[in-house]
Amino acid sequence: GVKESHQTTIFRIIAAILHLGNLGIQAERDGDACSISSTDEHLNTFCGLLGVEHGQMQHWLCHRK
Repeated sequence: GVKESHQTTIFRIIAAILHLGNLGIQAERDGDACSISSTDEHLNTFCGLLGVEHGQMQHWLCHRK
């Protein structure tokens, strides 16, 4: 009973969440900081699926504020 256009949107969101769970996050400075490789294929796919800016997402996933 769900429209095909809504199904596609739901599938994109679910796929993005699954890729977010596969990100390679590296600890830095004795675990006080972290980083994500700019070439991480899961981050690229996540950003592409949701239409968000790659650099901003990479930054804000590693910063609390």
